Amino acid sequence: MPDYGWEGHPNNTTQKHLEVLYNFGFRRVSFGVQDYDPVVQQAIHRHQPLENVRQVTHWARATGYTSISHDLVFGLPFQTTDSIEDTIYKTLTLLPDRIAFYSYAHVPWLKGSGGAAFGQRGFRDEDLPTGDAKRELYEVGRDLLQAGGYSEIGMDHFARPHDSLYKAMQAGTLHRNFMGYTTTQTRVLLGLGASSISDVWSAFSQNEKGIDAYIDRVIAGQLPLLRGHVLDDQDQFLRRQILNIMCQGQTSWHLGSWSKQEWADLSARLEGFRLDGILDYDTEGLRVRPEGWPFLRVICMAFDERLNYAQPRSQLFSQTV
Repeated sequence: MPDYGWEGHPNNTTQKHLEVLYNFGFRRVSFGVQDYDPVVQQAIHRHQPLENVRQVTHWARATGYTSISHDLVFGLPFQTTDSIEDTIYKTLTLLPDRIAFYSYAHVPWLKGSGGAAFGQRGFRDEDLPTGDAKRELYEVGRDLLQAGGYSEIGMDHFARPHDSLYKAMQAGTLHRNFMGYTTTQTRVLLGLGASSISDVWSAFSQNEKGIDAYIDRVIAGQLPLLRGHVLDDQDQFLRRQILNIMCQGQTSWHLGSWSKQEWADLSARLEGFRLDGILDYDTEGLRVRPEGWPFLRVICMAFDERLNYAQPRSQLFSQTV
């Protein structure tokens, strides 16, 4: 059965929007909140009062949506533990079925990047919480969400026990694609629109980033692809390991799956995590300990051969917590 979801802005989503898409079969909706602190909102050029979020959440629930999600971000400029607590407490009054609690990715060197939507030049780098301060924001938010009845789902996501995402995690059927975690087990993801990414498991492709270029190529009857990558057998093997870790916190393999050099390199990258007590691994597989779940993304990066051998590293990827 199709599982349709869409993302709305709390300031301009109307009840009619919700009803029309519901009538077309959509049952999930996500609203970008980011943070309720007015100082933070001013810095990221994202203003929406709690009243607007409450209204669209009420409309969605009254319309019949079975999964309503709010997107929150930690690590934003001027965020403090007090402000993140206030944002979480306000979110808990609305009881969305799912919550995405993302780390802010500061990538000002990528012109037109997703981070630019936050108005990244509206603040100084020193206004961003980093290191221990950023990790504390995550831990404060996580603890409040768990105390409020939410369970952590892999990376960045939380859900209440009745939600299908939580049930998929319990059943071991959780899946992840470029859009995040999903209960749908499919290897095909088609991206529509400028800059979107498609995935057919053995290959990735990204559409033209510019809207005009995207439209021109569509009108010309062309696939509006900007770039892509075909995965070889080793890419697909590593992808399975990463997906297992992201969704289940564990994965298995046979030592023969790695060349002697690959195993030596991987072991060197994993050994620090083992010594820190956040995972166990041997020649047959890996299991993330409960203490290691906040570091799933970093653990998975150890398996990404193309990332580990890419240069320069410092300006290709945003920092992780």
